[in-house]
Amino acid sequence: MEIKTNNIYLGDAYELIKEVPDKSVDLVVTDPPYSIVGGGSGGCFGVEHRSYHQQYKTLGKDEHKEEGIDEGKGSDPRNCVCVGFDYALLDELDRVMKKINIYIWCNKNQISSLMKHYEDKGCNVDLLVWHKTNPIPTCNNKYLSDLEYCVFAREPGVGLGGTYETKSKLFESPCNKADKDDYTHPTIKPLEIIETLIKNSTFSEGDVVLDPFLGSGTTCLAAKHLNRKYLGFEIDENYYNIAKNRLKGENAKGELNLFDIDYED
Repeated sequence: MEIKTNNIYLGDAYELIKEVPDKSVDLVVTDPPYSIVGGGSGGCFGVEHRSYHQQYKTLGKDEHKEEGIDEGKGSDPRNCVCVGFDYALLDELDRVMKKINIYIWCNKNQISSLMKHYEDKGCNVDLLVWHKTNPIPTCNNKYLSDLEYCVFAREPGVGLGGTYETKSKLFESPCNKADKDDYTHPTIKPLEIIETLIKNSTFSEGDVVLDPFLGSGTTCLAAKHLNRKYLGFEIDENYYNIAKNRLKGENAKGELNLFDIDYED
């Protein structure tokens, strides 16, 4: 299978990435499945009907100890025990990048292991934070879920552009409910944040931006707005179709949005 830029592909990222040539990607921006141990958010929401959980590796009882997770967490069916994504994919992503230059959205359970992976490779590593100013008010015996994290790693010699205004490690904005309504993905990131990351970490029109966990297509749309080449993988056919239509300027209902642009299949 020949993988071409300015396209998105339906399928498993762990398999599709093998078809991407070595040192062909300038930047990776991705939002992989988070590592989750426990039930819903603050005791308010469950996990049983979240369709996007098909992207996760969910542990069986015998695997909890192997992964260092308390066995008791998996004994209650209301609990969701997921390790997020297989970190073997990181080596494949490192292979396809010209030089390591990557943003990975994650939750607190994944920060240390992601940072260690890239620190061990001699990369400069930063932690960026998105502070949601209107988080869901679920805080039963817990702090608010008002922060999301992004590990940024780059090899020495990889530049970082942008301006004083765009290079803060803290992004603050309300939850992007309108995007969630338009594109139906529960973990969609604000387009303006993704555009800022791409602006800061690519330097030429035509640079290639890859997202192996594309979701509703935010990374590819941001790259297209900035005249970068894009490449995306998505395992869920529903979100794949939403992303494909989004690149044509349509929301999940097929209604034209502000960006009525042609998509080259």
